[in-house]
Amino acid sequence: MSEEEHEVIDPEGFNTALKWAIVEIQGSSALSLERDRPYDGQPHTDQGERGKQIVNGLTMRDIADCIVRGFLDCGGIHREVPIRDDIYSINLDDVDPGAVIQNAMCHIERYMGIFPNLPDSPKPQENK
Repeated sequence: MSEEEHEVIDPEGFNTALKWAIVEIQGSSALSLERDRPYDGQPHTDQGERGKQIVNGLTMRDIADCIVRGFLDCGGIHREVPIRDDIYSINLDDVDPGAVIQNAMCHIERYMGIFPNLPDSPKPQENK
């Protein structure tokens, strides 16, 4: 195809539109990791209303275990009794880092007994 058959996109306009789309989806976290940024992402994500939840009753090890479980979920490793070293068998090139974070946050909610932490959502009794 010739160049005349393709719409020429202004690079600055494209960059502006892409930046807007990313912020619209991810909220301010698309641009900053400052702790005082607003919770303006999609409500069901950790960047929106769901992200305002204060973590209670968990140890640092619990949170680390939830992160490991997030990696295991994304790496396709499903064992009844996983161990931390299972993460070393995951090819990180095949893992979506955003999905790891989302899965880890869901495991934290499970440990806290509030999964899924969404408005008007029934909470299962399962804690882990």
